[in-house]
Amino acid sequence: MSARQATTGADTDATLPDSARRRVAAVVAIVFVDLLGFGIIIPILPFYVRSFGVSDVFIGLLAASYSLAQFAAAPALGRISDQRGRRPVLMLSVGVAGIAWLVFGVAAEIGSAYGTTLGLVVLFGARLLAGAAGGNIAAAQAYIADVTPPADRPAALGLVGAAFGLGFVFGPAIGGLLASPAAVSLAGRFVPAVVPVTPFSLPSFAAAGFSFLALAAAAVVLEEPDRPRSPARKVTFVGQFRSALSDAALRPLVVAFFLSSLAFAGLTVMFVPFVADFFGYDATDAALFLAYIGALGIVNQGFLVGRLSRRIGVRQVVRVGVVSLFVALVLVAASPLAGTAALSTAGPEWLTGGLVVLLAFGALTSFGNGAITVGLASLVSQATAADAQGSAFGVTQAAGSLGRTIGPPVAAAAYVGAYWSPFLGGALLLVPVWLLLRTAPKL
Repeated sequence: MSARQATTGADTDATLPDSARRRVAAVVAIVFVDLLGFGIIIPILPFYVRSFGVSDVFIGLLAASYSLAQFAAAPALGRISDQRGRRPVLMLSVGVAGIAWLVFGVAAEIGSAYGTTLGLVVLFGARLLAGAAGGNIAAAQAYIADVTPPADRPAALGLVGAAFGLGFVFGPAIGGLLASPAAVSLAGRFVPAVVPVTPFSLPSFAAAGFSFLALAAAAVVLEEPDRPRSPARKVTFVGQFRSALSDAALRPLVVAFFLSSLAFAGLTVMFVPFVADFFGYDATDAALFLAYIGALGIVNQGFLVGRLSRRIGVRQVVRVGVVSLFVALVLVAASPLAGTAALSTAGPEWLTGGLVVLLAFGALTSFGNGAITVGLASLVSQATAADAQGSAFGVTQAAGSLGRTIGPPVAAAAYVGAYWSPFLGGALLLVPVWLLLRTAPKL
């Protein structure tokens, strides 16, 4: 373990000064509120696409559109945050996300009034705009790096991951609840008739509301950190990638971000249709299962990953995470074989073999994904100069977004041919990630 990874063993909250703790708490809270809105959309998205009467391939395309826009925007937002400040970038992005989710919510009504094609154009346009705003994670990670010493960054960045976990606990649960017939019927009694109230618009409007809440919170509580500023210089999108890939320390991390995101993409985009097709889950059921994974993510990323990083080193934590996610992907592919029958005639009917396998898959997925994302982010921060944190996080986040852009349509098309193929294919992509971490230069 390097000196930069070692600490006294105390928790991050105990080693950081009060001002740094307040700043970390502020940006983590904003990320949580913003991600809460994103999480609300997850359980309704496949069903929303199917409501247009189009192929399931469009589920993958819509998921890819978000990541494509994030791929294009993340490097620029990271670079601008280096030059102009973290706070204005975070505020602008969450405000734009709120507008995007409002438009997303009315796409079906536009499609009904003016044709399916225009409705899909609006749906995809809103998703692209939300994806561009989602590039702000680079600025949020850079903010954390600005206010924490290297030894405490894995735990502090893990809190950002925990905010993601909280967003995926409460977001899908709220989305599934708002999509329920009871919630739609209740809202219809109080909302003016001019506002569309459907299982798809109601969650979308709630997502917009949370984004606007994050904007208000950023305006009130977020302070710009004191840090070195990189000079304002013209750097092209391609130039940022070329610079990162020419750096011996950053290159394997950028590639690892891309491959691990590509591997995970098939799971994220096809899991809800998968459990609907093989286990009969509706949007609410799927939301509850995603909330279970998110709840584990809070523990893993907010506590376990940071502790393990101090004990065995960040690089080793990422390798363990890769193995965990590999096993999880194999398990989800095999889960239909466990069946939907109760394990015992004496036990509850809902306790089936398939559910047991899915629960194990959820635990491994939560730890594996958390260890990979937090660990790689920590390694990127350690390998980058203080005045270029935003740019480095922008490039690595863009690499991840590129994987999430390519992965969903490929996974959706593969799922149509063989349900297990996107999951086992993702598992195989993790093998070179593990090898890269073995051969990458020590920091």
